[in-house]
This record gives sequence, C-alpha cells and structure tokens, in this order.
Amino acid sequence: MSLIRLNKCISNAGICARREADQLIRSGHVAVNGEVVQRVGTKVPIDAVVTYKGVVLHAEKLRYILLNKPRGYVTTMRDPEARKTVLTLISKKYCPERIYPVGRLDYDTTGLLLLTNDGDLARKLAHPASRVPKIYHVVLNKALAIEHFHAIQQGLILEDGLAKVDQVEIVEGDPTQIGMVIHMGKNRIVRRIFNHLGYLVHKLDRVGYAHLTKQHLPRGKWIFIEDKVVRKLKSLV
Repeated sequence: MSLIRLNKCISNAGICARREADQLIRSGHVAVNGEVVQRVGTKVPIDAVVTYKGVVLHAEKLRYILLNKPRGYVTTMRDPEARKTVLTLISKKYCPERIYPVGRLDYDTTGLLLLTNDGDLARKLAHPASRVPKIYHVVLNKALAIEHFHAIQQGLILEDGLAKVDQVEIVEGDPTQIGMVIHMGKNRIVRRIFNHLGYLVHKLDRVGYAHLTKQHLPRGKWIFIEDKVVRKLKSLV
C-alpha cells in the first residue's frame, strides 16, 4: 500500500506549507480516518480520509506558473511593510490554488519567477545544491574593468564563501551591460558580486531559468507551464 507523509497530504490540499502543517498536526486538529493524529512524521495510506477541523481535505491540482516579474513587487506570500507581492499578479479566477514562489527575486529585480504548489519540486529547485542555471542581464553604473571581469570568471571570496559563476560576458560590446549564468542559490548573489568590486547594479533582470525564457511573455504577465516543460524541469533535479 502506498503511503504519504501526513504533512505533505495537508500541504497538497493547499492548507499551508509542510512546516506549518506539522504545527497543525501537533495542535490536535488533524484526524486520519476519524482518529486524531498528533505525531509529526506520521505516514498515512494514500487513500486515507484526512480531515482538518472536521473538514475533509482533497489534493489540489498541481499548478506551475511562469511569471515575468516587474519591479516594485516582493517575492513573498505577504509583506509586513504592506508592499505588493508577486501573488497579486496571479489571477485567482484562473489559478485558485495556493501557490508559492520558488526562490526569490529582489524588490527591484525583474524577470523570470516560477510559482507552484508542488512542494517537492519547489524544494529541489530552491536547494543550494541545485544545478539549475539562471541567466541574468546586469546593467552597471560604470564600465566593468577587465581585471574585474577576469576576477568574476575565476570566482570571488565574499563574506559567506566562494561566489562562482558558470559564465560571464559583455553584452553587445557594452562593458556596463553584463550577461551572467549562475546556479548558486545564495541570497542576492549577483548584486553582492558587483558590490564587492565597487559597482552599483542599476538594473537586474533574470532572462532565463533552466530552459525557460521570457520570450513572448511581457513584463507583469504570467502563463501556465506546459506538462512537457514541467517534466523537463523535474528531470534537472
């Protein structure tokens, strides 16, 4: 008989994320086939009847969305400063499921952002060990010196360790515009690389994520990702 972790079952129903689901289990509000379960880590049959506060939970349809994020939005579920979140760009009419951003883009950073309610895939893609490449277009406040270009190629030591890029190049012969391919998942890694070398990043745009591009996807718009593309994403992790 196939088993599934109880917290995953709750998460799949769109109630909350797995970590929060563990708290619900401890609270005594979750029952499996009529019996209250409070032990975190419990596995249940795939066809078990799971209820939360007496309401039967049903798995949501898995959704995979690609958004071309504009500036001025935070990549969180909610913001204590009441700033707009990327979720406000996704129409509830077409996607009523509870989805989450995969990783983060800064408030002023634009470009490709994946959102999904597939917790397993999201964790694998966002994990620091993930080899999924991200492609960025960077606009600097001044021309990148050749010695700094080579330093980025070789890798820089930042406050949290080595920052290594997969590829860096000058865009269309303009040394203020840099193309960069990187798979590291460190926080604000692109901005910190250039700040470390004495540059300000005027614009930062993620133009590629794995094999996904923003071609034909205007800023602020989103699309559902096709099944064959999702399968390819899953094959990377």
